Amino acid sequence: MAQPSMLAAMLLLVALLVYAEANDESAAATKPNIVLLFADDLGYGDLGCYGHPTSQSPNLDQMAEEGLRFTQFYSASPVCSPSRAALLTGRYQTRSGIWPGVFGSESVGGLPHNETTIAEGLKEVGYTTAIVGKWHLGVGENNTYLPINQGFDHYLGIPFSHDMCPCFICFFPNQSCFDHCRVGESP
Repeated sequence: MAQPSMLAAMLLLVALLVYAEANDESAAATKPNIVLLFADDLGYGDLGCYGHPTSQSPNLDQMAEEGLRFTQFYSASPVCSPSRAALLTGRYQTRSGIWPGVFGSESVGGLPHNETTIAEGLKEVGYTTAIVGKWHLGVGENNTYLPINQGFDHYLGIPFSHDMCPCFICFFPNQSCFDHCRVGESP
């Protein structure tokens, strides 16, 4: 089992963080901030706020104490891409075609653009949205399936699992690949 500090670091690296803030100051007073954390391989009891006796997660514990904390959650799938598709769209993953496996570095598809994401819904009511962490819902030609094309205003993360990335660094589209593994890209 990972050490508590490593668990927190892994959570930050793989978590899907969606935050939203109101666009104007008057709306900010009436609309809450929304932070949604989605982590792979994180069990209910793995954090201090849910009773783990040795894991130390003070920042997450504070967020849980100050915000709304859910105690029951069911994932639509045991693997990354389908579970993310279901969470972001509110639909069974099979309805969006994200089933049964995951998108890899060579995948050509992604979350279809006709699927409405939570980010698109939040934008309609005046929120600014961002995603930080692993996307894992496709890249596509010319980055067509990345989060900025799925309703998110900001994106900092990796397109698929860190162990699937053909590059040493995989925070594209803003950073180039250091070992020329992506076709037509230079450092």
